[in-house]
Amino acid sequence: MSNQAVNKAPVASSGAMDKFLNFIERAGNKIPDPALLFFWGLVIVWTLSALLSQFEFGLIHPVTGQAIEINNLLTGQSLAGFLSGMVKTFTGFAPLGIVLVAMLGVGVAEASGFINTGLKKMLNFTPAKLLTPMLILVAIVSHTAADAGYVLVIPLGGIIFHAAGRHPLAGIAAAFAGVSGGFSANFIPSGIDPLLAGFTQSAAQILDPDYVVNPLSNLMFTGLSSIIVVAIGWYVTEKIIEPRLSNTPIDDDAEEAPDLGSFSEIESKAFNRAGWAMVLGIAALVAAVYPETSPLRSPEGQITAFSAPIMQSIVPLIFILFIIPGVVYGRVAGTFKSSDDIIKAMSATMGTMGGYIVMAFFCAQFLAAFSQSNLGTLLALSGADLLKAMNLPGQITIVGMILLTAFVNLLVGSASAKWALIGPILVPMLMAVGISPELTQAAYRVGDSVSNIISPLMVFFPLVVVYTQRYMKSSGIGTLASLMMPYSIAMLIGWTLFLLAYWAFGIPLGIQAPYSYSM
Repeated sequence: MSNQAVNKAPVASSGAMDKFLNFIERAGNKIPDPALLFFWGLVIVWTLSALLSQFEFGLIHPVTGQAIEINNLLTGQSLAGFLSGMVKTFTGFAPLGIVLVAMLGVGVAEASGFINTGLKKMLNFTPAKLLTPMLILVAIVSHTAADAGYVLVIPLGGIIFHAAGRHPLAGIAAAFAGVSGGFSANFIPSGIDPLLAGFTQSAAQILDPDYVVNPLSNLMFTGLSSIIVVAIGWYVTEKIIEPRLSNTPIDDDAEEAPDLGSFSEIESKAFNRAGWAMVLGIAALVAAVYPETSPLRSPEGQITAFSAPIMQSIVPLIFILFIIPGVVYGRVAGTFKSSDDIIKAMSATMGTMGGYIVMAFFCAQFLAAFSQSNLGTLLALSGADLLKAMNLPGQITIVGMILLTAFVNLLVGSASAKWALIGPILVPMLMAVGISPELTQAAYRVGDSVSNIISPLMVFFPLVVVYTQRYMKSSGIGTLASLMMPYSIAMLIGWTLFLLAYWAFGIPLGIQAPYSYSM
């Protein structure tokens, strides 16, 4: 499919939903460039911190037991600390390293032709009708490898849809919905399970000192939720997003859709050898992890624990597992004549990341200031106290909790940080009315997922904007927000109803996970 194959008529505005999304897009695209957005956000945080630091709010931090105070970031000492820590704040910005290191390996695999040939083979055996659900499912499974989905699956979603003659932004949106909107949906346990369970257990022990939460207490719910997320994402992509994009032009100078119709004998040979190289690399990794005394495991012998070196090495492993088959493919296919070609491929990939690096600088400064000011903590605890004061029936409280979490998620990105703040309030509160910590945790995970994809403050959101600009340079925050809003709304409603139905039918949430709690 060529870029010119996309009709260049103006976007149609039929129906209330389309008019609403057009408004979101127009309003959002009037927002400054993400880098400037974070700069002005930093200025606003400074100003609010100076104003609100004069007041007492009567809120107690549930972990430290100390009163919540807003820290004034405009004092001489605070500004001096800001200046002295600016470089460290930038270089320590976790998503920056994740993206750049992973993209080095992916860039080599893409420049060699390994990824394109792999896509050709995949499209040859994947029925066209199942392309969307397959992409969303792969996006969901990518959670197991930490943040790999953001740097691998989402851009590939655009490439796959473009090659299949569909709008690339629809592929990016579908993959983003699976990776981020379906963050808590997964068939496979990941490091987030024991992390959240630890906070839930600590919160539960405020009321019951002997209460224990199994790390896999939500395993069945999150596994079956994958089916719901795939179904919702499939419907929204093909019934709302693609019709909306049908008349949206792709730039004339955008990346050409790769020809994935057929592959030559030499491409097939190169791919097979590169594939075997990747398989051997994975086999070597499995052999290294398999022994219970492996240095890649946590001190307790676990593989999926956050303390396990294997989980902390996901990004370097992505780099290695893509660069090896990329080099092998390039050598066999002749796309890499010398080692200089490999370095040029890395350099070309880094050249496309300039805008993201600039954005990351301002984003890092903003998030650091927002955290230091305690504004996010104040908003989160105020919302939790309000929900507690309303004293609603169990099912309505669960819905209210999901809505509260989804709102707080727009301001505080880290799943563990939010749960550490509001969990000690909500878990004992719901235990007192007979709702188990495991069910409360499941509700939290729903709310924590569905609003990721519409929050410009989510650290990977600007990166996804960069992906859309490969095909439409005029796209911005509003473009992406308008694409993702239907997914967010549909998942919020559908996933919440699924949890309520799941609870009504008494289907097990996971291992050692009751629905009710009795004193």
